[in-house]
This record gives sequence, structure tokens and C-alpha cells, in this order.
Amino acid sequence: MSKLRFKAVEEAYKKKAAAVSAPEALTSSYYGKSVFNKAQMTKYLSKETLDALTAVIERGETLDRELANHVAAGMKAWAIENGATHYTHWFQPLTEGTAEKHDSFIEYSGAPGSPVIEEFSGKLLAQQEPDASSFPSGGIRNTFEARGYTAWDPSSPAFIVDDTLCIPTVFISYTGEALDYKTPLLKALNAVDKAAVDVCHYFDKSVKKVFSYLGWEQEYFLIDDGLYATRPDLMLTGRTLIGHDSAKDQQLEDHYFGSVPTRVQAYMKDIEYEGYKYGIPLKTRHNEVAPNQFELAPIFGETNLSVDQNLLMMSIMKKVARRHGFRLLLHEKPFAGINGSGKHNNWSLGTDTGVGLLTPGKTPEENLQFITFVVNILMAVYKNNALLKASIMTAQNAHRLGANEAPPAIISVFLGSQVSSVLDKLEKATSEQAIVIDSKQRMRLGIAKIPEVLLDNTDRNRTSPFAFTGNRFEFRAVGSSANCASGMITLNAIVAAQLKEFKKTVDAEITKGAAKNKAIFEVLKKYIKESKPIRFDGNGYSEEWKEEAAKRGLDCETSVPLIIDAHTSKDAVKLFESIEVLSERELHARNEVKWETYTKKIQIESRVLGDLVLNHIIPVATKYQSSLLDNVYKLYQVYSKEKASELGALDKGIIEEISERISIIKYRVEAMIEARKVANKIESEREKAIEYHDKVLPFFDEIRYQVDKLELVVDNELWPMPKYRELLFIR
Repeated sequence: MSKLRFKAVEEAYKKKAAAVSAPEALTSSYYGKSVFNKAQMTKYLSKETLDALTAVIERGETLDRELANHVAAGMKAWAIENGATHYTHWFQPLTEGTAEKHDSFIEYSGAPGSPVIEEFSGKLLAQQEPDASSFPSGGIRNTFEARGYTAWDPSSPAFIVDDTLCIPTVFISYTGEALDYKTPLLKALNAVDKAAVDVCHYFDKSVKKVFSYLGWEQEYFLIDDGLYATRPDLMLTGRTLIGHDSAKDQQLEDHYFGSVPTRVQAYMKDIEYEGYKYGIPLKTRHNEVAPNQFELAPIFGETNLSVDQNLLMMSIMKKVARRHGFRLLLHEKPFAGINGSGKHNNWSLGTDTGVGLLTPGKTPEENLQFITFVVNILMAVYKNNALLKASIMTAQNAHRLGANEAPPAIISVFLGSQVSSVLDKLEKATSEQAIVIDSKQRMRLGIAKIPEVLLDNTDRNRTSPFAFTGNRFEFRAVGSSANCASGMITLNAIVAAQLKEFKKTVDAEITKGAAKNKAIFEVLKKYIKESKPIRFDGNGYSEEWKEEAAKRGLDCETSVPLIIDAHTSKDAVKLFESIEVLSERELHARNEVKWETYTKKIQIESRVLGDLVLNHIIPVATKYQSSLLDNVYKLYQVYSKEKASELGALDKGIIEEISERISIIKYRVEAMIEARKVANKIESEREKAIEYHDKVLPFFDEIRYQVDKLELVVDNELWPMPKYRELLFIR
């Protein structure tokens, strides 16, 4: 194994950047060429068909079969002209990834044996029937109940990957329950649209639709594929289960925003070219804080489309990484001791009239609308902070949250001094007053040739899991490998429910005779006071904050299986059912999936860790110990007893240390295996997950500590797997 390590290191060191050529001179010349977007629809669909499809997408009208036939004909013609031979319904099961089953366009033109033709009907576009029994369903579908349906989502355009036309779809069971992320996401977006429009009508009757927007920031690690292949833990779990810190990692803070390594620069170009072909508006790329960690981010877009684009982009990133001799790591914490990876979700709301509802206005009325939405979002997050945390909590993300490079596992909201000051004044005001908020302030530096700097109305707080950043909220707690839809379903749902409650309360006050603005003002004052515990602008990493958060009544639970409970609390069930996003049965089913997934993740890591230490590390440590024993023995053959004892003192110390650490490792691994056996006998998925968290997971750090200490004393020439310094600094 050690030979493989050094061979992999040598080959990785010699690798050069792959040649990458831009598809065309200008990005605009090929942007969206692989997507059946509005431009392609205009070319391949009749005006009547395009108008009808636009109405379906924009006004939520019913898609009839005749329209589907016309769209399918145009889509097929476009796809075949662009090299597609197959089509698939591309959906998002509860596995966090995507799924697809490819079918050829060919059909028999008559009896078997007769010539084939390319066929693609509206029926095939609108609906397919994949096997639903093999996907996680939380008990909604049994193995013998295999029928499930995928149905076309016209609001997310089809696209071509290699030779396959990919059609974004929902995935539901035979009995109608959602088995995916897209179905409840679309329902949540519809709910927040309706609720927000109703509230907007207090300020502007012309608003007909409110859009939810999402801009994601994707962090990731790149590891040379040869080094990756010699690390079974990375291959099987996505993270390193053992490995001592490198003497140098991120402590000099010299990697963040630094010069991008040559091989990585070529990779970044390549994924951008691929992303642009799919109409993904990639805007930013840079080095992240940890060595070999990077980030890319697009311009924000409508939430449903943005979620689909992120899933497609993650797939592109993985595939392109192989072309460049890399492996992509999207695990939230692939390396201990350095920063993990997140996927910040920048979320906002905007109207069809072009108004950003989270953007400060220029008039008191506009600012009252802005404050109305900010305060209601505060209330939604305050009342549902445990639920919001549950929406993004996984076995992987638990390693990252609260690890001093990510937000803590406590949901709080950062507003910044200016917005906080406005809310504090409103809370104490006796009547509605003009609300003045500077969208930008000016800072003069007093340095020749340096222009004045425009300041945003908030600073940034990197420790806040949910921070207001000027015209949006940045949900920073989302994990890098996650489907953004999970957090977006919950966030849009809780805001929708809160806006409905706000409208009901204000209308009741107006019915009693209160003036509209007066009624709004009084309700907001009450909400500002009630939601104060969720507002925190300080250091989220501090121990003091953890104590303070508990006093404020915020959810401070850190056990993933217990955090997941929030999905099925009485309040959560009532909320999701009241806005028709998820039923109680669907919520319980999703919890079952989450608990089962958590158990399997920890179970796999436990098995891999046991194999690594027993079959890779201990034999190497024993071999080195044997060579030291041989050396000590030979010293006694050559020197006097006193001299030999003096010369061999260091080796003896190492021999004893190796023996002690091997003994502890064996004992801990055996105990871990026994704990796993006990847990595996538990039938309840929830109780099994809790047992894995409480009784199996704690062994990981205990075993790792001993192995990492062995790494420091065992001969480097014998150590079987690439060390952190090699994984993180060979680029």
C-alpha cells in the first residue's frame, strides 16, 4: 500500500494543467445552447403553442394533452438536431441527488421487425412510470408496491446531456404522496407567492405574483484522483476518517482569494464553459479558506430553476473533475482541523412589478413594506428555528456546523446595525413614523486617486446561520452536498404561513375600525418585540452565545436524530398542512428516510474505519515496531548492557507507545463493533439512529486520536495512505 502511496504522489506531482478551449469567442454566442429555453421554443414551437405553454408556466394553467403533443414534437426535433438519441425524466428522489432512466426515441412503425421511427409523444413528455419501490419512501411504498409516477415540470426547461434529453419532473407515489424534493418545493413556492401577494396588496394593488429567488454559493474540494484512489475512506465515505493535521494548513490564511493553482484554473474554465451551455449564469470563482478548497457561484435566479441548476452543476463538476485528473469532494467536512464546505443559499422575494421585497425603498410607504416583510421573516424563523435547522441537518453537515468555520448549530438572525436600529425605534414608537433606511452610505478614504467607497446597509457576520445582507437573507447553514430544495421548502413554507397569519391579524384590526397603516404598524411592533430572541449580531462561535441562546429559548440540540424530530412536531405538521405543502404522512415518511440515511452513513463509516485500522494501520505499525525491536536487539549484541540501554531508550519508548496505542485501538474497534450489533437489532428507525449517534459515533474520535498519534511515530516510508500534506498541497 505504501508503494501505491508514493507512486500516486509522484504521478500527481508531475501532472500538468489540461488544455481547455472555449467553445466560442463570446460566452453569449453559446450560452444556453443545450437548453430548450424561450429562444429555442420560439424556433421550434408555433406561436399558439408557445403562448399556451407560457400561460401554463406563468399563470399556473392546466397542461392539456394536445398542448403536450405539440410541445413534445418541437422538443424532439430540437433534441435530435442536437444529437440526442434518448430521453429521460430527470427527478429528485429523497437520496439528495438526481435519478434518470433513459429511453430511446425509436419506436416500431408497425409489426415487430418492421423499420423503426423516432417518436416522442405528449404522453411520454408529460408522464413516465419508474419503479418507486427502490427509492427511499419512508414506508409510503413497499417493495411489492412498485408503481410511481414522474410528471413534467414545464417551469424548468429541458436540457441535453451527452445524447440524452433530460426533462425535469416531479416524482410521486401511486397514491399521490410526494417521493421527491421538487413536488413540495413547487407547493411551497406557490404558497409563498399567494401569501406574499396578499400582503403586497396593502401597498400596491397591481402586484399579481411574487417570486422566490435563490443564489447558491457552492464550496468544494479537489483532490488528485491518484491520491484519492489510495484512500479507502475518501472513496467510500467522502471524508477522511483518519489523518493527522498537516504542519501547515490554513493557519497563515494565505489560500483564501489567493492565486488559483494552474490545474484548478483549467478545471474552473471547463466547468464554466459547460455550465454556460446549460444557461447556468456562473459569475464568481475563487480559492476558499482551506487548502485545495474552492468556490463557484452564479447570479441568483428563480428558486425552482436555481435548485435544478445546482443539481446539474454538481453533476457537471464531478464529471469534469475526472477529465482533469481530480476527484470532486462535496462532503461538508472531508478533512479534520480545517474548514469544511457549505452552500450558502441567498434567498429573497420579488414582485412581478420589479420590486425587491427585501430591498429598502425610497419612500416611507416602500420602507414600511420592506420592514413588513423583514419582520415577518424574523417571526417565521423565530417560531420555527428548530424546524429550519432540521431542514439542513445531516450526518455530514453535523461535522461542519459549529466547528469554528461555519455557523453554529443554533439558528439566529443577523440584521446589521442599521436595520436593527430601525426595528428598535419602531418597537418603542407611539405612532407610525417615516422609516428612513439608507441603501448605500459613502465612505471617503482620504487617499489620493482612490474613489469613495459605497457602504451597504449591513456588515457581514460569517458566524450567523441566517444573515440579512442588504437585499436578501443568506442562509449559511446549508451543507455543500445538500439539495438546496430541502432548506428552500422549509424556508418558503414558514414564511408563507407567517404572512398568512399576519394578513389575518391585520385584517381583523382593520375590520374593528383601525386604519390600514396603523393596523400594520401595531402588529409589526408586537412581532418585533416577540421575535427579539432570534436576533443576534455577535460572535456565534462563542460559548457565551450557546448559553445565551438556551436562555432565549432557541433550539440548541446537537444530536442529528433528535434535531430531525422537529419535522413531525404538532406545530410543524399544522404549518405544512395549513398551506398544503406536505401532509402529516409525508412528513413522517421523510423523517423515516432521514433517520435511516443517518444510520447508514454512520454504519458505513464505522465499517470503513474498522477495516482501515485493523487491516492497514495496525499491520504497518506492528511492522515498524518489529524493526525497532530488531534494532534494539542488535544494540545489545554490539554494546554493553548499559550503553545499549542508553542508545536504545528512544526506540524502546516508541515500541511501548505503539503497543499501547495498538491495544487501545483494538479494544475500541471491538467495542464499536459490539455497539453496532446492538444498534442493528433495533427496529425503530428513530431509535436506531439515536443509538448510532450516542453509542457508535463516539468511538470514531477515540480511535482516530490513537491512529493519528501513530502516524507521527511510524516510519513515513511505511505509512500506507497519503497524508494530509499530500492530499491538500499537491495541486
